[in-house]
Amino acid sequence: MQLRAEEISQIIKKQIQSYEQAPLTMETGSVLSVGDGIARVYGLAGAMAGELLEFPGGLMGLTLNLESDNVGAALFGDTTAVKEGSIVKRTGRILDVPVGEAAVGRVVNALGQPIDGKGPIDSPHRRRVEVKAPGILARQPVKEPLQTGLKAIDAMVPIGRGQRELIIGDRQTGKTAVALDAIINQRGQGVYCFYIAIGQKQSTVASVVDKLTQYGAMEYTTVIVAGASEAAPLQFIAPYTGVTMAEYFRDSGRHALCVYDDLSKQAVAYRQLSLLLRRPPGREAYPGDVFYIHSRLLERAAKMADQWAVVPKGTRTWSDIGSAKVYVGEQGKHAADGELKTKGDSFELIRNPLSGGSLTALPIIETQGGDVSAYIPTNVISITDGQIFLETDLFYSGVRPAINVGVSVSRVGGNAQIKAMKSIAGTLKLDLAQYREKAAFSQFASDLDKVTRDQLERGVRLVELLKQGQYVPLPVEKQVVIIYAGTKGYLDHLPVAQIAAYEPGLYSFIETKFPKFFETLRTKKVLDKELEETLKTALVEYGKGFAKA
Repeated sequence: MQLRAEEISQIIKKQIQSYEQAPLTMETGSVLSVGDGIARVYGLAGAMAGELLEFPGGLMGLTLNLESDNVGAALFGDTTAVKEGSIVKRTGRILDVPVGEAAVGRVVNALGQPIDGKGPIDSPHRRRVEVKAPGILARQPVKEPLQTGLKAIDAMVPIGRGQRELIIGDRQTGKTAVALDAIINQRGQGVYCFYIAIGQKQSTVASVVDKLTQYGAMEYTTVIVAGASEAAPLQFIAPYTGVTMAEYFRDSGRHALCVYDDLSKQAVAYRQLSLLLRRPPGREAYPGDVFYIHSRLLERAAKMADQWAVVPKGTRTWSDIGSAKVYVGEQGKHAADGELKTKGDSFELIRNPLSGGSLTALPIIETQGGDVSAYIPTNVISITDGQIFLETDLFYSGVRPAINVGVSVSRVGGNAQIKAMKSIAGTLKLDLAQYREKAAFSQFASDLDKVTRDQLERGVRLVELLKQGQYVPLPVEKQVVIIYAGTKGYLDHLPVAQIAAYEPGLYSFIETKFPKFFETLRTKKVLDKELEETLKTALVEYGKGFAKA
């Protein structure tokens, strides 16, 4: 092949004629004022709400206010390098964070950057921090238990996968302890946990990480930290970073648990931002959209619906289904079954392995003086599917976890319990309610009839039974055994002081004498006649031996 100079020159001439120089433009502005983590920027007419801006020294800021003559931005970090007149550049990006398996077991800041000294998070996946929550059709009802390992919660205020259960109470009543026990109890359950510490002391967070490491929970947990010493914008954005990381697992057909500790501090940080941005204050000086910042966060917790498709036999993966119609949820499965019957033997029904994941939220709210009718507590109560109320008086009287059963509620109820627990827990809540009612009256009565005395005696023992130490979550099959013993009267003859010693001894006795009992109950999840008879025999035998000892 011979190269001809004329042809080459013709090609070059054509390219020169059609060449257009596209100027590289970058919109910049200048800082009008800066202070308290907020900057006012002039000259960014094209900036979008929620866009990232780049300040001197690589500092990033988030556009929050778009006004006629300036832009209000929240700065993520140290503002000492930012001065009046500093140049600000638009990035055209929305805030995103690294997600995926690489983030598991790490401690990161509110922007998803590692702060544990273990090197960068090497993940190919990134996700936007602000996304819409799944719609109604993409969800399914909460019906799968998420065991916390705490008898009082799993029996009376059960939590299901995909639920939002508020933990509320005054400071120092054990709110974080309940959440940490729930995280520790997820070991081996296939649940990825995310602990988001907002506005807490660094020493407190270090203690939490130490405990999670000690009990082997950091293997499946990510800790997101926006400490008390950090700027308000970082405390505001931290929960969204945490839920974004958790959504990656929810949307890949797995299960995640988010603990927000605590959202009242996030609301205070947002109030600070809003007042500095000159937004009009409302009740308790919070801005009007403080409800929205929590609702758009907590609505991202969901149990996702299963997806089904009728495809030709031999279709290997979900990505190979092509244009096949996708059916969603239980009703969809029935519809797909119907279509399968009409299509014949050369077709089959397959499920999308990336569907059916869940994200459970445990938001924590700190009250002042037990006042659950304050602005932020009532807001979050109205968004969540129930609340666990921890009471100061109970905590200091030695009832720990200090759960007030009367005020605590789960709006999912028995749907989030295994059948064995559901069958015995109903009488437990009723017995405790009757005990509390009678206990109030018995203070004024000198002589009580036998029925009332018996109810009071059993109530005292049930309260003692539900006490539990920290970092010792209990498997659900053991919870069923001890609650059965309490509600069926096997503890009525025991002195209250001996119940603490009775419980571990009972578990050891059953494991020795009836070695297959716990395993059978765990797999069956139902306390059928055969298992109940075995349990009765065990309780009678152990009771005789314990009384002699």
